[in-house]
Amino acid sequence: MQIKRSRERIVVDIPIVVTTVLDSLEGTIVDLSEGGAQVVGCTLPPRSQCQLDLDGHVVFGTVRWSEEDRMGIRFPYELVDGPLFDKLELARGGRRSPVPFQPRFTAPAMGGGFGRRAV
Repeated sequence: MQIKRSRERIVVDIPIVVTTVLDSLEGTIVDLSEGGAQVVGCTLPPRSQCQLDLDGHVVFGTVRWSEEDRMGIRFPYELVDGPLFDKLELARGGRRSPVPFQPRFTAPAMGGGFGRRAV
């Protein structure tokens, strides 16, 4: 069953620290949106409250689902600023930026092109 999401998830690779009242775990965000993230490399039980720490900036969340080595975290407030939002925007921009036009090499008017002998 496909779930209709209100925000587009963007593929990222962001190492973070997930902290609870009892523990700190290292993980990696592999997809991110303004409303939540999928974290691999660690897991917590569903409905656990946690915080994601990136470069000293904290984002709070609740574990919505959990598997053996990954979990989905929903943010109570959408990301609108901070380092995590900046990385999301950077990943989103890189994905949408067009490939710049590169004109083909044209030979100079005199003497032929590169690597060719002048006749």
